[in-house]
Amino acid sequence: MPSDDKLKDLPLLIKSRYGIIVVETVEEERAALLLRQIAGEMGLPFFTWTPTKGLRRDGIEGSVYGTVDPGQALAHVEASSFPALYHFQGLGDFLEDRILATRLKDAAAQFSKSRGAIVLTGLGIALPESLKPMSAGLSLPTPEMGEYRDLLRRVLEDLSGRMTVKVEMKSGDFSRLLANLKGLTLLEAEKILTRVVMEDGKLSPEDVRAVVDAKKTIVEREGVLEYFPAEEKMADVADLAGLKSWLAQRRAILSDPSRAAQFGLGFPKGVLLLGVPGCGKSLCAKAVAREWGLPLLKLDPTRLYNKYIGESEKNFKKAMDTAERMAPVVLWIDELEKAFAAAAGGEDGGVSTRIFGTFLSWLQDRKGDVFVVATANDVSILPPEFLRKGRFDEIFFVDLPDAEARAALFAIHLKKRGKDPATFDIPRLVLSTDGFGGAEVEQAIVAGLYTAFSGRRDLTTDTLLDEISRTRPIAQTMPEKIGWLRNWAKERTRSAQ
Repeated sequence: MPSDDKLKDLPLLIKSRYGIIVVETVEEERAALLLRQIAGEMGLPFFTWTPTKGLRRDGIEGSVYGTVDPGQALAHVEASSFPALYHFQGLGDFLEDRILATRLKDAAAQFSKSRGAIVLTGLGIALPESLKPMSAGLSLPTPEMGEYRDLLRRVLEDLSGRMTVKVEMKSGDFSRLLANLKGLTLLEAEKILTRVVMEDGKLSPEDVRAVVDAKKTIVEREGVLEYFPAEEKMADVADLAGLKSWLAQRRAILSDPSRAAQFGLGFPKGVLLLGVPGCGKSLCAKAVAREWGLPLLKLDPTRLYNKYIGESEKNFKKAMDTAERMAPVVLWIDELEKAFAAAAGGEDGGVSTRIFGTFLSWLQDRKGDVFVVATANDVSILPPEFLRKGRFDEIFFVDLPDAEARAALFAIHLKKRGKDPATFDIPRLVLSTDGFGGAEVEQAIVAGLYTAFSGRRDLTTDTLLDEISRTRPIAQTMPEKIGWLRNWAKERTRSAQ
């Protein structure tokens, strides 16, 4: 049985005489189960309406005659005039019709004096202004772990009755499987579990991968966020000892969330990484997801904006809803200033300002376990509200790598390309790259590989030094800007190094 606290505020809203209650959800069948349970607890008759079956009373065969038409269904609700809970699925698609909106208002008006309400379920339901004073909104949270556990048991029992099913899972495997189901609707989870068992007649640890792939498909289907495979490790990030230590402390919460909650700690909000371009900020975002064992979602600001009025705001809400639904996740927002710089001046008709305000509210009040890693290169054009404590757990400044960090960078990138760092004069390379960022060190190695390959010879220290001599690092091309950024960050941020 679903947990009875999912819509715990609904009885209170009904008792407060809200005639229309909007429940945001993609799981309308699950919402119906919960609404039926609440109606029973409150002693109210329960009715459901769909565009194909019309209005039906729970426990009675057949539909009320003529109520496939939504207007007639609402007319029946108004004429019946007795306490009841009415669940309308798909009515939101019809509310642009002014006459139908008026009928909904008339039908709901009776509940200002009697118990009951009309509950609309779906996504993106936009009520006309005339209905808002008598309405309230709720969101149906994603299923809890117990619901996934019950679903898994039911799927295995059902399939075992039709075929031979081998379960090759240990306790830890079950925990991983259930944890990865989080974020999927019960219907999606049921389909995936049924498919992976029927494919080979067994449930095994390898099936956890199928769940992860299913999440990727869902994210890509929404078209706003990108799903990134978490391949980089913290060992691939040179230096940044301060940031790594801070992240390691937060990782402990993920390994023992119950003890953390008893200790008064919640899921961390995230970090804002400011600093010089090409110094490992984006690499850190990828490495966090790998180290914490969480999916990595990337928000590309250019995907948000749409020429049609209101669509950009919808895209942003869809992105945040998807991130919360997939939680726990790491949400990577690269070059944050590009997404919200226009908010400071209202240069785009107020779209950025509205999205910016929504994002700030979401950062403060989000419900899902979403760890945000945002990066920015130009702090001067970021709205100041982003930098206030509470939006992020911490703001780190990532500076150019020092000599020790550059030595580590050469070792990392040479090993990644199958070269033995011991065969190179690393101290000479480090000395010649003073002022280089991590990306510039890597590109010098890549350029040297191209030169060596085309010349049919091995990569050598001299080849790398030659490529380095041709490179103008950012420390030389933008010294004033880097100096200003360092001075700004000195008293306002924490060093990542």
